[in-house]
Amino acid sequence: MGTPPAKAASSVRAGDRWHVEVDRSLCIGSAQCVHRATGAFRLDSAMQSHPVEPETDANERVLEAAENCPVEAIVITLLGSGEPVFPPED
Repeated sequence: MGTPPAKAASSVRAGDRWHVEVDRSLCIGSAQCVHRATGAFRLDSAMQSHPVEPETDANERVLEAAENCPVEAIVITLLGSGEPVFPPED
């Protein structure tokens, strides 16, 4: 059995702004993010995911997409401080 996906320790806080990026060296183009957070991610012609808006309001759907990425390619940090939202620090 595999390791369950990591979960963010903190919940989405109203008023927070996030920086969302996808590590293209990890992305396998599963499109789970596109399906879980419709309109927040897109696949390019190489089947690699990109955030539609790299700077966005905190959003449960975006966090869920990151948590369910099969290769944890989605990184979310707080804008300004750079504090990790996902993946959580160990």
